[in-house]
Amino acid sequence: MSHVGVGPRAVMRSVAFLTAGVLAVPALAGCTSEESAGKPLAAQDVAAASRASVSDGGTLRWAVDSVPDTLNTFQSDADATTTRVAQAVLPSMYRMDENGSPVRNPDYLESAEVVDTEPKQVVVYKLNQQAVWSDGREIGAADFAAQWRALSGKDSAYWTARNAGYDRIEKIERGANDLEVKVTFSRPYADWKALFSPLYPKDVMGTPDAFNDGARRSLKVTAGPFTVKKVDTKADQVVLTGNPRWWGAPAKLDKIVLRAVPRDERVSELVAGKLDLAEIDPETADEVTLAAAPRDPATGTPLMGPQGSPAAGAQGRSAAEALRSWAVANGSDEEAAEEEILAREERREAEAKAARRQKALSGFEVRKSLEPAYTQLALNGSGGPLADERVRRAVARALDREKLAETVLKPLGLPAEPVGSHLALSGQPAYADGSGALGEQNAKEARALLADAGWVRGGPVKKDGEKAAGAEKDEKDENGENGEDKEKKKSEGDDDGTYIVGEDNKNAGDKNADSKNEDSKNPDDKSDGGTDRESGEKHSSGKNTAQGGAPGAYAPKGTAAPAGSVAAPLAKDGKALTLRFVLPSGPGSETLRTVADRITDMLKDIGIGTEITKVPDESYFKDHIAAGEYDLALYSWPASAFPATDARPIYAKPVPAADGSLNVAQNYTRVGTDQVDQLFDRAMTTLDQKEARDLLRKADSRIWAAAGSIPLYQRPQLTVARKNLANAGAFGFETPVYEDMGFLEKGAQGSRPSAPSTSSPSSSSSS
Repeated sequence: MSHVGVGPRAVMRSVAFLTAGVLAVPALAGCTSEESAGKPLAAQDVAAASRASVSDGGTLRWAVDSVPDTLNTFQSDADATTTRVAQAVLPSMYRMDENGSPVRNPDYLESAEVVDTEPKQVVVYKLNQQAVWSDGREIGAADFAAQWRALSGKDSAYWTARNAGYDRIEKIERGANDLEVKVTFSRPYADWKALFSPLYPKDVMGTPDAFNDGARRSLKVTAGPFTVKKVDTKADQVVLTGNPRWWGAPAKLDKIVLRAVPRDERVSELVAGKLDLAEIDPETADEVTLAAAPRDPATGTPLMGPQGSPAAGAQGRSAAEALRSWAVANGSDEEAAEEEILAREERREAEAKAARRQKALSGFEVRKSLEPAYTQLALNGSGGPLADERVRRAVARALDREKLAETVLKPLGLPAEPVGSHLALSGQPAYADGSGALGEQNAKEARALLADAGWVRGGPVKKDGEKAAGAEKDEKDENGENGEDKEKKKSEGDDDGTYIVGEDNKNAGDKNADSKNEDSKNPDDKSDGGTDRESGEKHSSGKNTAQGGAPGAYAPKGTAAPAGSVAAPLAKDGKALTLRFVLPSGPGSETLRTVADRITDMLKDIGIGTEITKVPDESYFKDHIAAGEYDLALYSWPASAFPATDARPIYAKPVPAADGSLNVAQNYTRVGTDQVDQLFDRAMTTLDQKEARDLLRKADSRIWAAAGSIPLYQRPQLTVARKNLANAGAFGFETPVYEDMGFLEKGAQGSRPSAPSTSSPSSSSSS
């Protein structure tokens, strides 16, 4: 399943920014470390097996999205394949466990602890005495020091993408012996376990030239169970082979080949026997599940479909249809009989091809979990209607997040629970549901918030060249075109991928009307449930605008929801309330577009129109999200074991740059507050883990209240694997153990999670 995720930090253009209101401390009293972080919603699914059950040898052919442009994870163009290679070939002092928490990696590290906090924080690493680089040199303080200097940010000759944490180090020196590394920090740093994972040899980090260019297409010196044999750009693959100097448990596989295969071509490569492991979309998962289902001994057809329903016969033809075909082919109408005979021959060929395809896929199985990442609705607060925090909160409170999660996850047989935190996922220590700071879904309250912000239903909309007095259909869009011009373009077949939702009364006879919203018509998406709370918080304008919870999350007491037709759009100052909803148009983004349809319906229910624009995948993030050219957008953030460090640039308040532009870092919603920044800073400097969790949970509540981004659901992770492949698949939070991957001995079986009570994969989630 394809989702749009975030990329490296991009250069931003100047945009306006409005600070969100301040959330009072009393409203956050419940967000403490005593609240349980819960458990991961789904276990990893890798067909776990003991090493004794796994054969020695073999090649694993693993589909990836790309051959990386660099093997240096600290460069801006590093990607997911860069990380995968680094995990297999380089040291990491810490790795992630099944709960998304850092755990010491004993292959490299015997111990690591904070030995002093005054006057400076000092951490001493004791390395595994067997740990050596592939050239035979011991891993030691020189490698730690070279990496610190390269990533400290003090030398601009190093083209680094990030230096968080390394910029807090004052010095690195040898400890009591060659196996000890003593790191002294200039400022306290809570996330010190995030450092030196991965660790590159001093050969790569020692000079700017080596850092910038020395590890882009090759890694000559490594220290993992595998080494990089070749980055083959012609064959679109990276070849990893066993490391003869590896001191840990020897790799079961001889070779891992990471092949760049487009997602829409992976099922064909699986059928052709050219892949063993690949992330897939729900449609492919359906096909693999069906191929692996129990079959009728007489006909060879699956007994049950992927959702437990009786499977159709060959090519989906019923017995009645087959009988009718026979009758026509043997009937007295010679012309009809000839046509039917030809059609039957074509069907037989198609059925034979489908049978071969099913047989090839029957050796695979779908392994599924939840990816350590979540999809959010981003609201650009830099200008327009969403600069008003009341409008952002109205949008947020119109969303039924549970139904959105069910839309994506329930058909896949995965737990369909909305994400309750911006900073962690269920099971991680920092996780707590902070959505209460914003309030539950309540369409009535959302309408009242919009009314308080001055948006009224059926209000006058300006026509071209006159003051507010016109009807909605004549409003000008951002290109200066009125409704008549746009309808004329539509009638001439000019489809630019944009359509308006929430203005269905424009032209009832529009020929496109029936096709605009086919996937988004769901009467169950409308809800007015919810309750009020009481408080005396003040809005950032100084007036009392809330009766409880976060400022602005609730309309002033006594504000009536506007009456009138639900279909009538809201207007203010002669402009209809229409938001630009930008989405990727690629074949792997069906799920995002389905979610957008559901959101569109929910917003329409409170009078907000949406202008959906589909753009090419390659320009979606760079030209729209990072550039701030959107009102609403869907994209994903990965979870982190170190949210104080990794999440701060995502939610930090944008600040003016020296050239007059706005430095937003990775905060692409342009919504932030000083209070959130301060909480992150405090969490980053305390070495008390309980205090750090409390601070992060308070920060999350304030992020919820600002309503710049609304977490929706944890992303599904669907992987197809050969049935005899062990210790690989849908990894969930946990870092893969590459040396344990391999093919099972004959008769051995891997352990799979218990089958969920909900349905199995279905393509209905990505219409």
